[in-house]
Amino acid sequence: MNARSSMVSANIGTIRPGGFVVTMAEPADFEFWRDRARALVQGDVPPERVAFVEPGSGNLFGGGDFPPDPQSEGEIVRASRQFVELAKSAICHSDAGRFDLLYRLLWRMQANARLLEDRADPEVRKLDELAKAVRRDIHKMRAFVRFREVEEAGGEPRYVAWFEPEHHILRANAGFFVRRFASMKWSILTPRGSLHWDGEALAEGPPAQRSDAPAGDPAEELWRKYYASIFNPARLKVGAMLKEMPRRYWKNMPEAALIPELVAGAQAREAAMVETGKAHDEERPHSLSGIEKAIHVCRRCPIGFLENQAVMGEGLKSAQKDSIGLMVVGEQPGDQEDLAGKPFVGPAGQLLDRYLVEAGIDRRQVYVTNAVKHFKFVWRGKRRLHQSPTAKEIDICRFWLEGELAIVKPKVVLALGASAARGMLGKTVSISKARGQAHALPDGRELWITAHPSYLLRLQDEPKREQERLFRADLAAVAERLAELAG
Repeated sequence: MNARSSMVSANIGTIRPGGFVVTMAEPADFEFWRDRARALVQGDVPPERVAFVEPGSGNLFGGGDFPPDPQSEGEIVRASRQFVELAKSAICHSDAGRFDLLYRLLWRMQANARLLEDRADPEVRKLDELAKAVRRDIHKMRAFVRFREVEEAGGEPRYVAWFEPEHHILRANAGFFVRRFASMKWSILTPRGSLHWDGEALAEGPPAQRSDAPAGDPAEELWRKYYASIFNPARLKVGAMLKEMPRRYWKNMPEAALIPELVAGAQAREAAMVETGKAHDEERPHSLSGIEKAIHVCRRCPIGFLENQAVMGEGLKSAQKDSIGLMVVGEQPGDQEDLAGKPFVGPAGQLLDRYLVEAGIDRRQVYVTNAVKHFKFVWRGKRRLHQSPTAKEIDICRFWLEGELAIVKPKVVLALGASAARGMLGKTVSISKARGQAHALPDGRELWITAHPSYLLRLQDEPKREQERLFRADLAAVAERLAELAG
């Protein structure tokens, strides 16, 4: 910040003897506010003698002199980086008192540089609330702006959007839209101002009205069909959707007209899933081949509605006399398991094979399966990213796991990870507390619990070495126990 100068005197006048009013040049001009606020602090003007007003409000209190010279030339005004970043956001808020709030906090920071660390301070909390609301409004604009194509004079297309921001975020969002839509000519119209991009330069314009923007274009029908095709009823949470996409934005979004119908359809499918689940409860097959057929058509939980295939367990079919009688339960198939239709064939499965060999356990004598039979994921571009199953989804899929357990009849079950442990016990347990010891299942079999191999793949350095040591110890203890039972 520069020292005070007479340049700002035209914008500051007395509001009462010894007081000053600052008329802002723009509603969200942080640099303008910063220069005036610094000069006022250097002039030793306390907050109660200053009033910042919105541009165009006029100075109802008349003109006056700029504050007196600071008591020491070049006096430094202290402001933390955190304050500057929060102030840049908060100044975009529509709250008329934002400028005065920022000045009060700046004034107080001269005596207490760590003021922002006091989360109980009401003015600090207010600053956070203003900044958070502005960031949320910026996100909503980026998410819900919808361009419509219009034809300019000369036949060239221009894309025009209408948006109604709550705060003064238009300029703050300009860079995002220039980068995102650099190759096309566009305009964004709002009641607070407008932006116009011609492919090379950005220009700001005056406020607009809804009638200035086009109502629709032929591409919207294609967009609505696309939206309906990607609408996933299995992941629908109406409350969360309304929180993230409030109804007041719907009128400017062509796909919003489809939402009520899509939601109603999703609820009907959910009811059908419940009925399907009831039918399955009465019809669990009594053979592994029967279970395999059934899980491929299972829609008892939302994961079954994703673009995936059920992955059945495989391995030794029963605990025969010459077997070691071990059943290994993982959490859920991964991307590679889903594509191959086999459990534990990806990186985590390969790592498991290596540790089983080290422990002296032959995987060919082990039945391996998962607590959840379908791969749960979310699309990120062309990639499917793993998502952990919910407790309810694990509990629903226990129906199939119990069927496998009853048919395979292993002497010992090894659960890999928290989801697998819940699938066996029906409750969530801490891996660190449950590992290294046998747990009794209702049918008398022993359950051992350890981490999932994929957890080891995510670690590095010393944490990785420590978890590898614990994993080896867990498998060694299981191998020792199996040897005792076999003897």
